[in-house]
Amino acid sequence: MTSNTYSAQFEQKPSLLKIYQLETRSELLKLLRTPGFTLPSLLFPVMFYLFFGVLFKMSASMPTYLLATYGAFGVIGPAFFSFGVGVAVERGQGWFDLKEVSPMPISGYILARIIVCWIFALMVVILLFSLGATFGDVTLYRSEWIELALILTLGSIPFCAIGLSLGLLLSANSAPAVVNLIYLPMAFLSGLWVPINYFPETLQSIANLLPAYHLSQLALGVLKMDQGQSIWLHVGVLLSYLVAFAWIARWAFNRKDKQ
Repeated sequence: MTSNTYSAQFEQKPSLLKIYQLETRSELLKLLRTPGFTLPSLLFPVMFYLFFGVLFKMSASMPTYLLATYGAFGVIGPAFFSFGVGVAVERGQGWFDLKEVSPMPISGYILARIIVCWIFALMVVILLFSLGATFGDVTLYRSEWIELALILTLGSIPFCAIGLSLGLLLSANSAPAVVNLIYLPMAFLSGLWVPINYFPETLQSIANLLPAYHLSQLALGVLKMDQGQSIWLHVGVLLSYLVAFAWIARWAFNRKDKQ
């Protein structure tokens, strides 16, 4: 083999698609080997739905209603904890800096985490759908099952942006507590645990400001159980959160580099 052949091999740029595949595989294996992330992400929404949507349901429509709201609760968790806690921990351990100076583009790091969040979100959705159809007597058209799954899975993207911002701003020690302090109250105030109709008017007004509420309303709209607001209002609010926190994440990333 000539020296020119060796030079051509070293000068050849790695495939961007291959980089995304390897980084996604690495991220997925890492999370699957982390029971502290995997078990709560998959079991908490399923356990809550089993108790309040199946075993202790207050009405015949409750399993169907909670299928959408606990579905929203379930897909937000992986986005918050994979980005919010995961990025903060990797920053604290130095892995984030190591990946930053590697030839891998930053888009590979972010896209891999989004894909893994989608995988976990889809797993949560499948588990909830199986429980609802088998034990909750939830009956939907095939198109409604598919539409609901797509809304829940794709709706996790704005929460990935929020989680990334938190992961870049918080320390490894404070990230788990702060993420939980945001995630759990937001889920409650958005009507993901208790139907929003049971809330006082003041709390219902607060819910309109929260992204989780708008995701749940899009999901409930598939079931014709939403509050009747415009679909574009919910989409607009979620897109606004996505743009705003993507900008915050970019600012935090640039600030970190300057420091």
